[in-house]
Amino acid sequence: MPSQETTFQETLFHEGELAAQRRAGVESLASSAGSFIRGYMPEQHRAFFAQLPFVVMAAGDAQGRPWVTLLEGDEGFIESPDARTLAVAAAPGAQDPLASAIAAGVDVGLLGIELATRRRNRLNGVVRAAGDGLSLEVRQSFGNCPQYIHEREWRRVEATAAPDAIVSERLDSGQRARIAAADTFFIGSGFDLNHASGSEPRTSRGYDASHRGGEPGFVQVAGDGTLRIPDYAGNNFFNTIGNLIQDPRVGLLFVDFETGGMLQITGRARIDWAPQESQDPNAKRWIEVSVEQVVDRPAALALRWRREDEAPLRLTVVDKVIESDRIASFYLADADAGALPPFQAGQHLAVELKIPHQPGRVGRSYSLSGPPSAGTYRISVKREDQGTASRFLHDGIDIGDRIAARPPSGEFVLPSRQGPLVLVSAGVGITPMVAMLHAIVAEAESEQRPVWFVHATRHGGTHAFRAEVGALMSQSRNVRRHILYSAPRPNDTAGVDYDIEGRITADYLLELGAGPEASYLLCGPARFLAEISAGLEDRGVDADRIDFETFGPAG
Repeated sequence: MPSQETTFQETLFHEGELAAQRRAGVESLASSAGSFIRGYMPEQHRAFFAQLPFVVMAAGDAQGRPWVTLLEGDEGFIESPDARTLAVAAAPGAQDPLASAIAAGVDVGLLGIELATRRRNRLNGVVRAAGDGLSLEVRQSFGNCPQYIHEREWRRVEATAAPDAIVSERLDSGQRARIAAADTFFIGSGFDLNHASGSEPRTSRGYDASHRGGEPGFVQVAGDGTLRIPDYAGNNFFNTIGNLIQDPRVGLLFVDFETGGMLQITGRARIDWAPQESQDPNAKRWIEVSVEQVVDRPAALALRWRREDEAPLRLTVVDKVIESDRIASFYLADADAGALPPFQAGQHLAVELKIPHQPGRVGRSYSLSGPPSAGTYRISVKREDQGTASRFLHDGIDIGDRIAARPPSGEFVLPSRQGPLVLVSAGVGITPMVAMLHAIVAEAESEQRPVWFVHATRHGGTHAFRAEVGALMSQSRNVRRHILYSAPRPNDTAGVDYDIEGRITADYLLELGAGPEASYLLCGPARFLAEISAGLEDRGVDADRIDFETFGPAG
């Protein structure tokens, strides 16, 4: 009988997900995604779920149709007694389409999402006990990027008896209008997964719960009630799309954030792999959903959410600096000469851009690359050939222009624990590391732990912040530099511009000698992070000592 770890790795992606990855040209991701998708919850995920006021759950009804619901509770209603268990002191209400479906042995998908900070983590598991609450055995756990999440602050109102649910086979005009105005919804999908168990294979039913966001109107409602949903660039795991290739049944949940209502839908989906750009130039694909049943539950929740429609920060570009062949930095100050909200090194800034010919505002998150004490913000953006926002920033934004943004946020920050620190980056992943280096040097008198600054890039032309990092290094005795070029040019000087020719590997990092008490902070493309973090774990580094931040689509 295979070990639990072997079974987990063999079932990391099922055939539907692999088919979607192949069609999108990112099939190589499957071989290196193990560090993102774990068979247990890291400590950071356990703490995250435990402080949430609600959790999103996807599962199937007696007919196997997917539904998505939201479970809420008082503070502490979610607990994680160990890394493979999640206890939720709530269950679907009597009018929920999943009310009679959740029992011991049922597979579920959960999404923990904190709208105010744009954090989210997902897990898939199986119900081990059910009643007034649920005890789940975790099968997969992984984080998601913050793109497309609209920030909202929550509050709780006194719970009252909810009106009766309205059940129908099609959307009425009011429901269509609510969907057409939505900027957020949740999607659930299912898959069949084969497991080896002794000599007898068995098949279980798994589910994923996921978030989708965009500008109001991003979900289109056709005249016949069909819903057209754009699929934007994401982590390239293709969990939802892959599930729908295997089984087209799908569940949707639209939450009325002002009234606590839940509009739950189940139906069948079709993937449009070749959409017309005029429909939404940012859509890579479209999911077309034919509605089969609707459960409309007014005031089903005691939670309410509020969102500021406009990003609260008004920033002026006070300087623009070319850092490398493809990276430019934008220095931002408060447009009214006020003080900016503080940030921690490593956090990001969510900007909202008004780009010509784009439907609505275009939101992107960029790491803050400047010192936290500067009094201004600095974001450093790599120009992507197909990047809507990055091309606009490089070509259309200059000194004196204004940008709207949300306050800085993010959990990728310097660890509070003591011990050696290894900062590892590739490409534009250097941006949060430069901010961290500024913070470390500023605290050098009180913090003498050894620090390694390790960065990989192609050559001198792509090497951003070379002079700035060099100046910071000269101010600190406890920071050591390791710069790797994968393809140095003839005029790049070894020992001056870079230290070694090659690429970063887990073995290279361990040979630095930071020791078992070191913390590793990684930032770069998803595949780079997956390979490095998996390699560190394989060589004995505790997963809780590895933290990472990715950027852009994985691949």
